[in-house]
Amino acid sequence: MREQMSRQWNGVRVAAGCAARGIVLIELVNVMLRVLVLAHLLILPTSFLQFSSVGLADESQVAMNRKRIQFKSSADGSDQEAMLIVPALDAKSHEPVPLVVSLHSWSADLEQRNALEKLVHSRGWIYLFPNFRGSNRTPQACASTLAQQDILDSIAWVVGQQSVDEDRIYLAGSSGGGHMTMLMTARHPELWRAASAWVGISDLVTWHAHHRNQKYGKMIEQCCGGAPGASPEVDAQYRNRSPITYFSQARDVAIDISAGLKDGHEGSVPISHSINAFNLIAKARGDRPVTNAELSQLSRPGKLERAKPGDEGFDATFNRKYFLRRRSGNARLTIFDGGHEGIATATIAWFEKHP
Repeated sequence: MREQMSRQWNGVRVAAGCAARGIVLIELVNVMLRVLVLAHLLILPTSFLQFSSVGLADESQVAMNRKRIQFKSSADGSDQEAMLIVPALDAKSHEPVPLVVSLHSWSADLEQRNALEKLVHSRGWIYLFPNFRGSNRTPQACASTLAQQDILDSIAWVVGQQSVDEDRIYLAGSSGGGHMTMLMTARHPELWRAASAWVGISDLVTWHAHHRNQKYGKMIEQCCGGAPGASPEVDAQYRNRSPITYFSQARDVAIDISAGLKDGHEGSVPISHSINAFNLIAKARGDRPVTNAELSQLSRPGKLERAKPGDEGFDATFNRKYFLRRRSGNARLTIFDGGHEGIATATIAWFEKHP
C-alpha cells in the first residue's frame, strides 16, 4: 500500500514539475512577446513617419526585387547610394514605366521602409529611394546642394539603366521627406509629373524655434552651422535649405500638400508649415490664400468656424475626414484627421490622377 502511494506521489510530483515547467515556459513566451511588441513600437515611428498603410491590403504577391545601387555624385565625385525596386520585367525592350522617387524622413536614411513601395511595385512601376546624404545631422544633408544633386543623379542613373517613362516621374516624402519633396518641387518644377508632400517642414527658422534646445533644433544647427542669427552665413544656410524660399516657383506643379490636424501637438511639425507653403502658390497664382484666422482656428487644433463649400468631407483614399481642402492651379492642400504621418494609398491615388 505504501509502495503504491509512493508511486502515486512520485507521479504527482512529476506532473507538478511538468506543470511548473509549462507555466514557466508560458511566462517566458509572454515576456518574449512583450519584448517583441515593445521593439516593434520603438521601431515603428521611423517607418510610420515615412508612409503608413491606412486601409491597405497587400496588393502584390510578387517578390520585390530590391537592390542597392551606387552612382557618382556629379557635384563632388563621391560614391552615393539608393535603393531601387524594379518590376519583374525590366529589360530595355519593354514599354517605359513610371518612376516614383520616394524620400526618407528627417532622421532616417536609405534603409527605411514604407508602405508606398508595395503600391508602386504592384503597379509595375519603378521605385527609387535615394539616400541624399542620410540623416539630417550634417552640413552635407538637409537639403544641401549636394543632397539635391544626389536625388537628380540617382534619377539620371535609373533613366540610363531602366526603361523609364520620363514624362511620368513622381516625387513623394513625409516629414523630412516632405521638406525635401517641397524643396525639389520648387527648385526643379519641370521634372515632376506630380508630387506628394506630407507633414513637411517648409521653414527651418520657424521649425528651429519650435524645437529650440531639443533634438530637432540641435540637428538643424548641425546642418546649418548654428542657430538663426548666429551670422549672415548661417542665416543664408537656413534660407537656402527652406522650401518656403523658392516655393512660388512650384505654382504650376501638381503637388498635393497634406498635414494631420494634430501635428505640432502630438507630432513634431505644426500644420502652419504646409499651409504657408500652399499660400505661396495661391498668392503666385492670384488665388485666395488660407487666412491667418483660419490657420489659427485649425491650429488649436479645431475646426473652421465658417467652413467654405468643399473645405470639409471624407476622402476614401485617405480613409479619413478632412477639415480643410483648398486648391490653387494644380496644387491641393488637405488638413486631415490625423497626426504626423503620410498615407501611402492617398499618395498613389494622387499620382494615378496625373498619368
